[in-house]
Amino acid sequence: MSVQATKTRVRSLLSRIVVREEDELERRLSGGLELVEKRLAECAGQATDPYVADVVGYLVAAGGKRLRPLLTLLAAEFGDPRAPGVVEAAVVSELVHAASLHHDDVMDEARIRHGVPSVNARWGNSVAVMAGNWLLATSARLSAELVREAVPLHSRASERLVRGQMLELLGPMGGDGPLPHYFGVVSDKSASLLSLSLQLGALQSGASAEVGHALAEYGEQLGVAFQISDDLLDITSPSAVTGKEQGKDLSVGVAGLPVLLALTGADPRDDELRALLDSPAGVTGEDHRRALALLRESAAMDRARTLRDERLDMARSALRGLSAGPPLRALEALCDVVATRTE
Repeated sequence: MSVQATKTRVRSLLSRIVVREEDELERRLSGGLELVEKRLAECAGQATDPYVADVVGYLVAAGGKRLRPLLTLLAAEFGDPRAPGVVEAAVVSELVHAASLHHDDVMDEARIRHGVPSVNARWGNSVAVMAGNWLLATSARLSAELVREAVPLHSRASERLVRGQMLELLGPMGGDGPLPHYFGVVSDKSASLLSLSLQLGALQSGASAEVGHALAEYGEQLGVAFQISDDLLDITSPSAVTGKEQGKDLSVGVAGLPVLLALTGADPRDDELRALLDSPAGVTGEDHRRALALLRESAAMDRARTLRDERLDMARSALRGLSAGPPLRALEALCDVVATRTE
């Protein structure tokens, strides 16, 4: 994905959550994201070794939706969005996310990320893990330069991220069923980072503690919904649209929510699908193509969409009590974007 493609995606997202009458908010968010982009490149360039700089800057340059820094900037609108360190807080949120992508791609043996070869595909697993560690360490250093509360927030989010990755590797334990395990993993791996992004923005802008708590809960619920949406897109959208390999989770034996619902369901129409999915090592070849086709027609997809929408309703409910205005409307509109996203 080129820099221009990233800008296009960011503008598209902004246009969907900020109406024309609120162009002042859009200008602030767009300007803030431009500064975030420059700081991300600067952070990668600060690596003392050119080789390290090349590796850690690779996915940053490849782009993405920049959802997490956008959430940080939106949260800052509930305080002083021009407060010192708000952009740096948004940079921290994206660096933690980028670090998690390096680790996830190694765990999932992913070959594509943001429409380009993944770091592990290009440089190998060990280099990808070290690059992820470098990005996480850099985000920790930058968080120490923010308000005092940012460091424990960053630490807890990093701990949850690692715990979620470990739980995903280990699978359900101690009597946990597959669905509770799934939601525990998603909460720690995905929701924690969206919640962190919003809390950093609220803190750095001087928003009240009540606002921070509401935004944190909104981020937790939005994060779970966003991951369910990702699971659905993994089945329905081609690689050219998502920038990732279609059905990758299925091929390496990682069960997204639709797969789990199909496996635990009792619909006789899913018998063939369950037979295909009954392989912890993953589904490949013609079985993979057939399983994807059956999943698209399965009632499990509709059940997953229902669970996604329930989480989005919970996210909207968390916003009750916040001051009405363009930032609140943007956060509410973001729930609609997650419900209808195609990439």
